[in-house]
Amino acid sequence: MAATIYSICINEERGKLKKEIASAEFIENKGIAGDGHQGDWGRQVTCLNYGSLVKSNSENNLNMGPGDFAENVLIDGMDELNLQPGDRFCLGNDVILEVTQIGKPDHPSVVTRTFGISLLPYEGRFCRVIRGGIVKKGDPVCIKR
Repeated sequence: MAATIYSICINEERGKLKKEIASAEFIENKGIAGDGHQGDWGRQVTCLNYGSLVKSNSENNLNMGPGDFAENVLIDGMDELNLQPGDRFCLGNDVILEVTQIGKPDHPSVVTRTFGISLLPYEGRFCRVIRGGIVKKGDPVCIKR
């Protein structure tokens, strides 16, 4: 099964749930245009496996959707890629991301306060933008070799 972009989400302010958009501009060494996590650091873009959202909804009787876990990119089939720190992967035809870390220290985020559960501290892939470009929902995702 090929991995694809299920959704792209942003919010101009940090600490807020993200809203889905149809396409996004990824800016080299900065992040996603219009997202509050832009900057010169290792957590410019957050990716999450779509299957984890589905499983969480089922196991916890929730109805969470794109952006509700505060992820930027929800990837259908991401678990098959087995992304590890240092791995580079492509979004669409142009964008290249590099995984800088898996998870982050858990704290009472807006997600945890709102829904009682958070996946990013354990499953989130935090990335920096190596090469920018435009991506949209449905674009392919692949390991960069």
